[in-house]
Amino acid sequence: MLEQQKALGCHVTVARVVFHEVTEDAIKNALMSPRCIDMDLVNAYLARRSLDYLIGFGISPLLWRKLPGCQSAGRVQSAALALVCDRETEVEQFSPQEYWTVDTDFKTQSSKGLCLTSRIKHLNSKKLDQLSISSQLEAQAIQKRIYSCQFEVKGVKRSNIHKNPLMPYITSSLQQDAANKLHFAAGYTMEVAQKLYEGIGLSSEQATGLITYLRTDGYHISDGAAEDIRSLVKERYGEQYATDDIRKYLKKVKNAQEAHEAIRPTSIRRLPSSLIGILDEDCLKLYTLIWRRTMACQMEASTTELIQVDIGNPEGDMTFHSSASRLDFKGYQAVYADTEAGGSSENSEGDAAHQDNFEALSKLEMKDLVSPVNVHLVQHYTKPPPRYSEGALIKKLEELGIGRPSTYASIMRVLEDRKYVTMKSQVVHPEFRGRMVSAFLSHLFSEIADYRFTANMETELDNVSAGSTEWKGLLKDYWERFNKYCVDASKWDVRKVERMLEDKFCSILFPELGGTSRICPSCSEGTLRFKVSTYSEGYCLGCDRHPKCKYITRTLSDEDDENEASEETPMLFEPRLLGLMPDTSEKVFLKKGPFGNYIQVGEDRKGASQKKASLSKVNDVDSFTIEDAIELLHYPKILGKHPGDEHPVLITHSKAGFSVRHKRSLAPLPKSADPKKITLERALKLLKGKYVKKNGRPPGKTKKDAEVIEWH
Repeated sequence: MLEQQKALGCHVTVARVVFHEVTEDAIKNALMSPRCIDMDLVNAYLARRSLDYLIGFGISPLLWRKLPGCQSAGRVQSAALALVCDRETEVEQFSPQEYWTVDTDFKTQSSKGLCLTSRIKHLNSKKLDQLSISSQLEAQAIQKRIYSCQFEVKGVKRSNIHKNPLMPYITSSLQQDAANKLHFAAGYTMEVAQKLYEGIGLSSEQATGLITYLRTDGYHISDGAAEDIRSLVKERYGEQYATDDIRKYLKKVKNAQEAHEAIRPTSIRRLPSSLIGILDEDCLKLYTLIWRRTMACQMEASTTELIQVDIGNPEGDMTFHSSASRLDFKGYQAVYADTEAGGSSENSEGDAAHQDNFEALSKLEMKDLVSPVNVHLVQHYTKPPPRYSEGALIKKLEELGIGRPSTYASIMRVLEDRKYVTMKSQVVHPEFRGRMVSAFLSHLFSEIADYRFTANMETELDNVSAGSTEWKGLLKDYWERFNKYCVDASKWDVRKVERMLEDKFCSILFPELGGTSRICPSCSEGTLRFKVSTYSEGYCLGCDRHPKCKYITRTLSDEDDENEASEETPMLFEPRLLGLMPDTSEKVFLKKGPFGNYIQVGEDRKGASQKKASLSKVNDVDSFTIEDAIELLHYPKILGKHPGDEHPVLITHSKAGFSVRHKRSLAPLPKSADPKKITLERALKLLKGKYVKKNGRPPGKTKKDAEVIEWH
């Protein structure tokens, strides 16, 4: 581009300089080794961007036409949404199973009153799994048998468990840990990390960046930084806590680019405690998380001594298992217990060492006799798979190779902005709108909705960056396959999409009916159907005899789910019969339409227009009576004739409230005014007021002026 613009002088060479660490040595070495631009990497970027455009711009317009209100469906976004929706389906279809656990307290001769709690593991020489004891009768039979048996120690096993520290943070693992430990959303974690990266003004220094680059999938740490970490470990905790050599982490994330270091403090000697009062609370919490993880990654493993004891009857067909552990060497866990260095308290990472029974178990030897004291029978039920937390969803996307570190936060933000998912108590819940989109894609774009499609595409793009795949050929291949799906989907009309969604979500749409009978409660002839509003974002249930029968339920809006009390409200809003008109004996119904509640005189009849009155200004609809309805139906009411032109002056009622009308002039009635007590004189004064509208616009304004005001 510089050459095309003739911005380069004579004998000027332009080269690419690449470094993977923002350190002095790395930058100097990179400047000594310039290279040409790698067009394979450029082509991989172009291919990724083009594929995202092809898929996003291909599916989104179809969504707008087939499911109004559903705004977009991107390549990675759709895969994340499918994970959430599929998990919700698993939860709904889950059937709990009963099972029992049998725990026994054993007393030993040397225990001095301390009982050892053990769980049965083998019965009739068969190993028991979670669901082996399925009823109370079985559990009671085992209990009776335990009390009638003698037991002895069948085996004692001692072992040491070495637990290595976790790898330093990359973008996804930082988001997961911040979500699990600090309850930060992924987007908020990136905002706070960005502040730490951009830096703050310290006392005697200029603005100083506190952490390295926050968007990375590489686990490596520069040698200079690693040596500094080991040096600080020796100073604070002792020689035995530091590793003999620099610990290098070579594990790769699937499709990782590893363009940057892991996330670490720019200076490990800047302890979190030194930043108290300088950083705000959330910044300090996140910095402490990063500092501790970085320190731990260059420390020795922790050592835990584990004792496992098997207790059985002499015949050997019934066995119980008990275990206890004791932490022998803290290792890297010392940094999590270091409250002087940390800016906030945090429990030691990993499992805490359970030492309650350790001393008692350590005294047991083979053939020692033990006797049962208490048998605890506990009933359990299997639980459905848990819904994804934000951290768990990011971890799953990472495992499947979907997306990049820098995209996870934006994926979650888009799903929430589109109202496809909501966060409730740190858990991701799919909205009905999101489930419709996911069902639409899985039915009409089966290949695109498959998790493996996005993951395999990332692999193909990496092949482009490696130079083994030609990017335009890759684009052509994907486009030819994808375009067939688009053509087939465009042939589906809205009604066909509605039927497909109705069949899939029948149990959700008609929970009271159980999917058996869906006769319209208004006309008793039609069938309730799922309907998509063409001109809005609403989805509702309505009679299929429309427009003969105009019965509809309440709109299936996502906002209804925010109020837990809505569970007590029936899903179907049936017209309520208020009573009969005194003069004609016609039925008066209370109904609900797309613009709110209203009353209607008479039943729906083809070719007939029934009298209606809006109830938009009525707060307590449940206490609305036939007398209130009759009073409201008296409007418009004539107050008299205008003295200037003999035209009638009326009080009218609409969804905007009560107003005084004369010809084309309209004056709103004050909220404090009682419409029953308005006289002709008072109405004439209101028509002369400053709030009067003439021809739908304020007085003194032309039609053009009104259009300009309305536009603004």
